[in-house]
Formats: sequence, C-alpha cells, structure tokens
Amino acid sequence: MNRPARIVLGVTGSIAAHKAIDIASQFTRLGHEVNVVLTRDAQRFVTALPFKTLSRRPVVTDLYDEDEGWKPRHITLADEADVLLIAPATANTLAKLAHGMADDALGCVALALNPAAAVVVAPAMNGKMWEHAATRANIGVLRSRGVEILGPDNGLLSCGYEGVGRLMEVERIVSRVVEILGARV
Repeated sequence: MNRPARIVLGVTGSIAAHKAIDIASQFTRLGHEVNVVLTRDAQRFVTALPFKTLSRRPVVTDLYDEDEGWKPRHITLADEADVLLIAPATANTLAKLAHGMADDALGCVALALNPAAAVVVAPAMNGKMWEHAATRANIGVLRSRGVEILGPDNGLLSCGYEGVGRLMEVERIVSRVVEILGARV
C-alpha cells in the first residue's frame, strides 16, 4: 500500500481481550492506523485507555460515539477501513456477524463495511462452544462470505479445559493480516 493501512480492530468480551492490546500496539509500530471498537462485554475485561494510548486514536465504545461533525463514527470507520479484524471473537459475536445483527458499534461497522475491505476473525472461546453445531454453522456462513477465520488454537483454556479455543498467537494474527494487506496493493 502507498499509505498506512486503516485497520479496524474489534475487541469482544473474552478473557483473551487483553491480547488485543498487543495486536493494536504491533500494528501501530508497523505504521498502520488502528481504530479500536470495544464491545460492551469487552469492556468487562479491558478498558479503552491502553488502546487509545498505543494506537494514538480515539476508541469507539458505543454505537453513538461521534467525531466532531455530523457523520457517525462507526460509518466513517466502515467507509475508510482496509481490514476489519475482530480479535478475540466470541461465539456470540460470530453468531451476530453470521446473522447480520447490528445492535452495537462493531456490528454496524461490519454491516456497513467498505466492500473492498477484508474481514478477518480470530475466535477465542470454550472448546465445547467452538465445536457446537451452531458455531460451526455460523463459521460456515462467514467463510462463504469471504471472511477469513484465524484459529482458534489448542491449549489450556481459561475455563480450565485443555483443547481447541485459544486465541491464535498475536504474532501469527498480525503476520496474516499484514499478508492480506500486502496482497491488496
């Protein structure tokens, strides 16, 4: 790209939400513009402050957050994005994306997204939730729409189980998104 990529980083309500802070930091260090959208549930795990500090950009925490002016912030982000990365993505978020739910800022960004933008989702959840037929069906719908799914990985889960459900390693997420952006030049 001839300019820094515009990355919208959606963060949802998972214990892995703290890893999204590192994702934002790495993209910023690479020279990209990172705009973070925190869901209400994500804010139970992390706050806007580290994202705002590391990205040097305002953080959207509510559907009704606005820039100065008349255009809603979530629409501006959707219009200007080169990629929408949702990391971590919960089972609830996957279901909402698959069914076109737009009841929060992240859902609205996803539905209003610039058609040229890539959509990348990095799930993180309990292994039983990941393997559930409803989640598998939602993943199928998202893949059929061109959404790239990164992970989840195997390992020790926060619920105490061992198995699939861990957020993919941050470095691998960042590397794959950089590859996707490079292919869009």
